Amino acid sequence: MSEQEIGVVTHYFGHIEVMAVTLTGELAVGDTIHVKGHTSDFTTTVKSMQVEHESVEKAGPGDQIGIQVPEHAREHDKVYKVVE
Repeated sequence: MSEQEIGVVTHYFGHIEVMAVTLTGELAVGDTIHVKGHTSDFTTTVKSMQVEHESVEKAGPGDQIGIQVPEHAREHDKVYKVVE
């Protein structure tokens, strides 16, 4: 397995467990992502994502997306897509 950097966390909303990410690459529902930072390090599957509060199946470079995650993400954490 390899990883490709596809974005950076810009905000984390603890009350709804959602991270905001600015994408530099492509991401789709069903992809596996790895979030890594100074104190963050977890992998999860993207079950859904939103752009401007609208559900989308995929997003690309420059998009600001929201993804629900199982653990606390922090600003400036890197987001990688896990490639089989």
